[in-house]
Amino acid sequence: MRDLAYLTRLHRELPPLLLELEQHGTREGIPIVDRATGRFLSVLVHAMQANRILEIGTAYGYSTLWMALALPPAGRIWTIDPDIRRTEVAASYFARAGVEEQIAIINQQALEMLDTFQQRNLDIVFIDAVKTEYEDYLEMVVPMLKRSGIVVVDNLLWSGRTAAAPGREDDEETKALRAFNKTFLNHPQLDATIVPIGDGIGIGARVD
Repeated sequence: MRDLAYLTRLHRELPPLLLELEQHGTREGIPIVDRATGRFLSVLVHAMQANRILEIGTAYGYSTLWMALALPPAGRIWTIDPDIRRTEVAASYFARAGVEEQIAIINQQALEMLDTFQQRNLDIVFIDAVKTEYEDYLEMVVPMLKRSGIVVVDNLLWSGRTAAAPGREDDEETKALRAFNKTFLNHPQLDATIVPIGDGIGIGARVD
């Protein structure tokens, strides 16, 4: 906790709109990524000069906005979430940030949409949606990545539950994430690792 407090003090302050959105999501109990995860995504987008990003799971658009603010001028994000009420909130923040023209919100179930998604040579795919569907998402998006493109996955430590010994009380999400972590780290087309940022971030680069 001392390290976390130190890093919180050390980083520059959040842009006011990101801070407002973070507080909005927290106040209403809407899942958002950890602030450290947002910073991590921003660094990845800047480092790769990523032009083509697919996000699975929008909610209020907190992670989307972190990435959008780091996009190069020609960059574009496609973000998928079936919850129209939530994505309307997200859209209002995108408009206020002046990035709405670079973001396409797709209100469909992710697996249905991915089955017909035509974009290829993606730079980044960010997954943060239905945990029991993570393995299906992964298999569908890896072929969409360019060679050296990366897939980033949130919540792989699941508040420590995936690291705990399996038990009869484990819910379906915990079981699914444990299985996913093994699949992810051993995927034949990825050089992948899981790092203890936020709630556990998986990052895999397409190598084949």
